[in-house]
Amino acid sequence: MTFRSRVRAFDTSPGTVEVLRRVRRVLPGDPAFGDPLSAAGRDSAAVVARLADRLYDEQPRASREVGLGALQLWQSVLQRTGRDHGMTEQTVLFTDLVGFSDWALRVGDDAALLLLRQVASAVEPPVVAHRGRVVKRVGDGLLATFPAAQLAYDAVVEAQERLGSVEVQGHRPRLRAGLHTGRPKTIGDDVLGVDVNIAARLVQAAGPDEVLVSATTLTGLDASRVATRRKKAFAFRTVKGVPADLAVYVVTPVR
Repeated sequence: MTFRSRVRAFDTSPGTVEVLRRVRRVLPGDPAFGDPLSAAGRDSAAVVARLADRLYDEQPRASREVGLGALQLWQSVLQRTGRDHGMTEQTVLFTDLVGFSDWALRVGDDAALLLLRQVASAVEPPVVAHRGRVVKRVGDGLLATFPAAQLAYDAVVEAQERLGSVEVQGHRPRLRAGLHTGRPKTIGDDVLGVDVNIAARLVQAAGPDEVLVSATTLTGLDASRVATRRKKAFAFRTVKGVPADLAVYVVTPVR
């Protein structure tokens, strides 16, 4: 057996690949790094992972596991030094337009698209200005994260004010929002986990122009700048791992 064939046999050995995968599971960072979700990010490690993945065929290889292990460590360093969101505390924002779907069915796609563009122009600049990151647009709303609760709330208030000048075919959009502070799991460009699900439940329960915040978000708001009242008869019955009695509040700015 030639040297090259021996190297290839070692590289494709199922036993060697499995050992290296076990090693990766105990290394810092995401042990599944390299899959489509984890490599979808914009950080340098994810970019290299996407490029490197094109060099391998579908057969499991020891060299691939070694390379991904190094990138996994690299990404974990980026997270610890603040270049990536990692598992740091963040405030998650979900927004939604009240009654948009019914209105869009009546007026058609062209008017609906025009409204969505104007809404995006009104909502997204305040998010960015208050150090938020738009994770993704979800239908007629968006999901964003912020490094602090007050920044997230201020962005929502400014967005609602800017929406006052938006009107399409006599329709004025009304924005509702949900805010929850926790440690969502960041995978690639997306955020996942219970904390994201809580924010999603909050926006679903909010009324027109209403901003709902969890108790954890409320502690991060300046009490002199907001007025609060408890949201009655609200329970997280459909979010696994969340106490059903987690307090929820309606928050309005003090003028």
